[in-house]
Amino acid sequence: MTLDALPDPPLARLRGVRKRYGGRVALDGVDLEVHAGEMLALLGPNGAGKSTAVHLMLGLLAADEGSVELLGRSPQRLEARRGIGVMLQSAGIPDTLRVRELLELTRSYYPQPRSIADCVALAGLDGLLERRYGRLSGGQQRRVQFALAVCGLPRVLFLDEPTTGLDIDARQRLWRAIRELVADGAGVVLTTHYLEEAEALADRVVVLTGGRVVAEGSVARIRARVARRRVRCVTALAPERLAAWPHVLEARAEHGRVELVCENAEPVVRRLLDADPALHELEVLRGGLADAFIDITREAA
Repeated sequence: MTLDALPDPPLARLRGVRKRYGGRVALDGVDLEVHAGEMLALLGPNGAGKSTAVHLMLGLLAADEGSVELLGRSPQRLEARRGIGVMLQSAGIPDTLRVRELLELTRSYYPQPRSIADCVALAGLDGLLERRYGRLSGGQQRRVQFALAVCGLPRVLFLDEPTTGLDIDARQRLWRAIRELVADGAGVVLTTHYLEEAEALADRVVVLTGGRVVAEGSVARIRARVARRRVRCVTALAPERLAAWPHVLEARAEHGRVELVCENAEPVVRRLLDADPALHELEVLRGGLADAFIDITREAA
């Protein structure tokens, strides 16, 4: 292998990390890497260790065992911290400051920050610069928090539940902004309970359960671990009747259609066509990331 073919070093990395809180194990030998131009979704149930992993990479916690690197340095080093952006669930931002003042203050911490105009465009802050932070809606405050996280042109961006409180349009706009940052070469770490968000954005998924990595790979690879399928159709057959069929795990009516969750779709589809010759708009879909997440965490438990 030539030197040119060597992979770029990760922007952030955990190696064999263990962390305890008293007698409780939060992380148990975790290896994790974040690379440039990659969106990494860190998923897991409450208490799985997601926040601990992020806080270690941010330098807010120290590992009991193992090593933590941020931009090739200790996360406690100022030059490493200047290369990151952070959007946490609890922001602690002064209510009395105006949005412009917050942006100017945060930009002053970085040697070559993003312009205020670029921050406004990226986060969708048109018309909000002269508003006091405490007078904004919850969704507007989240957009300001995103602008503050990206104003330093971070090489690594940590987003903890970034779209909580946003309406659909604002969420879609934030997704576009995140994709733009990744396309420009930033590494992004996303923790979210919206699995459709991870499915839409992530290049790679890591699932934590009980402080251990139980699954890792692309969204397609994680989804491929699920045997179940979703069968959708328009039929006169009642969901209550279909729920009793073999291989059907769940049946419900939604928007004039019936949706079945099946552990084996082929015999169910054959029986549907036999039972209702007028059946139409038939679809058979692979289980999504949410189905995979449920199966993986259940197996790990």
